[in-house]
Formats: sequence, structure tokens, C-alpha cells
Amino acid sequence: MNKLLDCCLTLVCHKSLEERMIDHLLEHPQWVGGFTVDAVDGHSVGENLPSVLEQVRGRSQRIEIRCVMNGHDAQALLEYLKLHERNPDIAYWITPVLEYGRLA
Repeated sequence: MNKLLDCCLTLVCHKSLEERMIDHLLEHPQWVGGFTVDAVDGHSVGENLPSVLEQVRGRSQRIEIRCVMNGHDAQALLEYLKLHERNPDIAYWITPVLEYGRLA
């Protein structure tokens, strides 16, 4: 039985956490069927800017991971990440997906 892919979980974290975050996703194929990773710049009040380059630019090097998935699985993954990757520099949000499919 196929799960309803009804949401998009977006995770944003510092570039230095990229491999660890991807490893977490790959370890849980029961929740995450696939994902997309993009390099992005982040800025917020009180932003942690660890490198000199980031301090000069005023933005941090971040990655954005998007997973189209089932809502229950997104919640299970978030609970897992909150236990194993407690970090205030990791942001997330969930948005509804009205339709998901492939063109072929």
C-alpha cells in the first residue's frame, strides 16, 4: 500500500551539518522516500556566524533539505531528530502538498 504524500518537510541547518543530516534521512527509509538538498544563505537576528567569511557577508552558509512525505512520517522523523540532533540552529517547517506525482 502506498502512503499518501501530503506534506513537505523542510529542514534548514548550517552547511557543517549536511552529512549528518543526510545520514539521518538515509537511515530511515520507512519515513523518507527521497529528498532534495540545496545550498542557501541564511540570515536572522542573532545568527551564529562561525566563519570569517560568514561574518563579513553577514549571512551563514546553510543547506535546505526538502522531503515530500506522509504527515505521520514527518512527525516521526521530527521526533527522532529532536532526540538525536538537538540543535537550535536547525530550523524546520511543514507545508501541505496538494498533489504529488511523476510525469511518466
